[in-house]
Amino acid sequence: MKRGIVFKLFLLTTMLCVLILATIFVGQTIFFKQFYMNKKVEDLKSNLTVFEKEYRKNSNDIAKIQQLERDFAGGNNAWITILDQYGHLKHEDDFYIEIQLNEYYQTQLGMKTTKVPLYMIDDDDNSVQLSESLLKNSQVFVMGILKDSQITPVEIMIEPAEINIENERVYSRDQNMSFTFRNKMLYKKIGITRENFKEIYISNKHDLVNLGGEIINIQLPQSNDLSNVIYSNSLFLEQIKDFQNKLLLDELDFPNSTTALLNYEQNDIKYKILITKSDETNSYIFSMTSLQPVDEAVQMIEEYYIYIVVFVSLLILLVSYYYSIKIAKPLLRINRTTEKIANLDFSETIAVQSNDEIGDLSRNINLLSNGLSMYIEQLQQDIEKEKKLENTRKEFISGVSHELKTPLSIMKSCITILRGNVAKHKKEYYFDALEKEVDKMDLLIIDMLELAKYESGTYKMQMDSFYIDSLLEEICQKLMPEIQQKQLLVETHLSQIEVVANQRRIEQVLTNFLTNAIRYSPSQERIILAIEVKGELVKISVENKGAHIEKEHLEKIWERFYRIDASRKRSDGGTGLGLAISKNILMLHGVEYGVCNTKNGVQFYFYLPIKK
Repeated sequence: MKRGIVFKLFLLTTMLCVLILATIFVGQTIFFKQFYMNKKVEDLKSNLTVFEKEYRKNSNDIAKIQQLERDFAGGNNAWITILDQYGHLKHEDDFYIEIQLNEYYQTQLGMKTTKVPLYMIDDDDNSVQLSESLLKNSQVFVMGILKDSQITPVEIMIEPAEINIENERVYSRDQNMSFTFRNKMLYKKIGITRENFKEIYISNKHDLVNLGGEIINIQLPQSNDLSNVIYSNSLFLEQIKDFQNKLLLDELDFPNSTTALLNYEQNDIKYKILITKSDETNSYIFSMTSLQPVDEAVQMIEEYYIYIVVFVSLLILLVSYYYSIKIAKPLLRINRTTEKIANLDFSETIAVQSNDEIGDLSRNINLLSNGLSMYIEQLQQDIEKEKKLENTRKEFISGVSHELKTPLSIMKSCITILRGNVAKHKKEYYFDALEKEVDKMDLLIIDMLELAKYESGTYKMQMDSFYIDSLLEEICQKLMPEIQQKQLLVETHLSQIEVVANQRRIEQVLTNFLTNAIRYSPSQERIILAIEVKGELVKISVENKGAHIEKEHLEKIWERFYRIDASRKRSDGGTGLGLAISKNILMLHGVEYGVCNTKNGVQFYFYLPIKK
């Protein structure tokens, strides 16, 4: 049930979230670009309408118009300028030459001077720039289209001028050199050549004229002028020239509405051109904007969506899983708890968070779990006690069998000798040996019964208070014959301290420690008894000099019947249970104990709490 509910909820939530994510992704990747482009064009149209209104109000204020153009360009990331009815820059009259016409052309055209705009001229194919070729008094010949006394140049040829320097006539450049510049776009559209010029001119097609004269004035744009930005923007200027040429050649199909929208693309970058016709001012508002930011934004979104999709997918999985678990949590909790109860694990209870049927079920399962836990825990305790007693009995029987084997063999040998009347003169010796082995067996049985009692888990240690220094002195007096027999020196570092413990059992521990020290100390060595206060505890230590215990034996010496020297005879003393009994007594006291090698000996120690 757990897997089915979680899986179904997880699958449903994940599919729903993935569907929402896919819808957003498809919408933004497919429709976003078109929406963005349309929105940009609509905003540009709207702002262009506002610009037109402001332009109408300030049509005679050139400074205000230039400020409007700057504001529009900065606010819309677009280029803008105003053209007259023939496509010429209307308010950028700062890049031209003024020509004093020859008498012949004055008669033909009915005017003495004329201004020729130069921004339509291309000079990138010439080794000398147009501005460097312009000198006053130079002879110039212009072929162009004349509309209302305003000429649009198609080709300009400049001959070098004479300069009078201190009454000497010199030429500014090689007298035989001339420079020709063309409006290449218009030149190609008309299809004019040197050969067919006369034919086109005679037919008066495109209002084509030819004129010549002397340059009397040169006007070049300043570097800080707004118009200089337009002149240096070859792409924008090229589109202006194309529009201008179409106007001059009557090739423009302007829509019935006042605004025309044109598309242009160069180097895989798309542009939008908006042209608004203003009949009141007899001009065109020409604006051009790049759609590259749109493409970059779409590309950035597509690249960004790679990370978004990965992140959101992980988030969907996590949220779906969490949501699934959250919904199915009560049933999952009940299922998990009942599984543990089935495996006899009653450690977990179900949190009751509702008053419905699930809440009632949770309460009943908790009651059932508590009841079973109590009964099974009591049963396990009884079984553990029974096992422990059984292990103690087995170990007791095994140990007794092993330890009694040697004395029984000795006793059997002595009885056989006495019964056969062999060595009658040693009869008393064998009786003494029998008595000695019986005493050892009695002592062994007493120690084993005491050890079994400690290890049974049923023994309760009764605590009282006593002075540990006095107890140590009493034990030394009792064991003084053994100490003197081995000519040992007992060195004491005692202080009067009252401790809390079972005096009789601690006496047994100290006796075992001191007896063990006497037994394993070489003759004429020292035994050190010390008491040292450690905060709220006192450390009692028994150290014998002149012998060490190998590292591998240190932990094993607390085991029953364990002897460090396997060759040591049982007749050397001890039942092999003294340290095992001491360990159990100290464990029942719940204190720290241990054994370690010192610089020149072995130290047995334990801690007892000081009476407050």
